[in-house]
Amino acid sequence: MKRAFRSGNLFEPGASVGGDERIDTLVEQGGVSIERIVSMGHASAPGFWYDSPRAEWVVLLSGAAALEFEGEAAPHPMKPGDHVLIEAHCRHRVAWTSDREPSVWLAVYYPDDASR
Repeated sequence: MKRAFRSGNLFEPGASVGGDERIDTLVEQGGVSIERIVSMGHASAPGFWYDSPRAEWVVLLSGAAALEFEGEAAPHPMKPGDHVLIEAHCRHRVAWTSDREPSVWLAVYYPDDASR
């Protein structure tokens, strides 16, 4: 008999300092993806900008981080509970994440009808 559910824990260990970020796709259906991302001392590569055709809603569940948005003078600091809605094609990058504790993100990607 096929199991009708999957379970897990958003706070189980993930990335380590100096290692790769851990990205787990929790749900992917109908153009919507939900990911758990675990960062520890990570940042986007110099000069790299995310530019997604989908909108993204992201919440920081633990740790600390800062996002940069193209055209903004200062990074956007984030603490647990902070969330941000990023419209499709809004260029952004991760300025930094804490290297003392895991930064656990929950990211929801979905089609942005306004950008079509």
